[in-house]
Amino acid sequence: MRRLIALAALPLLSAAPVRAPRIVSINPCIDAVLMHVADPSQIVGISHYSQDPRATSIPLAQAMQFTATSGTAEEVVALAPDVVMSGPHVAPATIAALKRMRIRLVQYPVPDSVTESEEQVRDIARIAGHAPRGQALARRIASAARPMTETQVPALIWQSGGLVPGAGTLPDELLSRAGFRNMSAVYGLKKWDVLPLEYLIARPPRVLLSVGAAEVGEDRLTAHPAVRRLAQRIAIAPYPSRLMNCGGPTIVAAMARLRRIRKGMGA
Repeated sequence: MRRLIALAALPLLSAAPVRAPRIVSINPCIDAVLMHVADPSQIVGISHYSQDPRATSIPLAQAMQFTATSGTAEEVVALAPDVVMSGPHVAPATIAALKRMRIRLVQYPVPDSVTESEEQVRDIARIAGHAPRGQALARRIASAARPMTETQVPALIWQSGGLVPGAGTLPDELLSRAGFRNMSAVYGLKKWDVLPLEYLIARPPRVLLSVGAAEVGEDRLTAHPAVRRLAQRIAIAPYPSRLMNCGGPTIVAAMARLRRIRKGMGA
């Protein structure tokens, strides 16, 4: 009995703390989420696109603090991650190498809605070991994207080459939440489709969001003489391409830009 009492009196050994996983991201949109939900020491690799001023969705100075890879098997495995996070498309050689090394690969589709993006944010944070941070970021996204009640203004997002996001895309939902009505359906366009210049001129929206013009002053489309003439009748607003490519925290910046444009349109 004395021996049992003595053993019971011994202090319990605390369990060793669980080490936060080392993460390599090979997708710039996931990079942007990790900057908010993971510790910097966990992020052992990011996509090289995040260090490209034309493609990054995070501040360039911040991105340059991390090792960047092009997503090849050799580069990723050399960083000895516990988990690799990517978009839907990964080179077969990289997938095979990760399987051989028993490194976990988590792939995320391109989000088509605010809700889907919030779910991805929470899942990325959970895997990183910081679920509360994911919940906080998801709430911030939901707050930024709350729908406006004003009358919707006809608008169109027009990318280089005439590519237009239609119904069922994240940009389409953001337009609606910011007080715009996406004109894509009026032209009979699909989810992602090309709108010829002639159709745009024949039936223009009230506001044209020109993707790419913000980076270079004007792009090929807005420089066209017909579009210059159209600008005398409608509003043409630059829309940074970085706001087109990702969900997650990019939604916050995208909604801020769209709301400013909508406010300038009046009632």
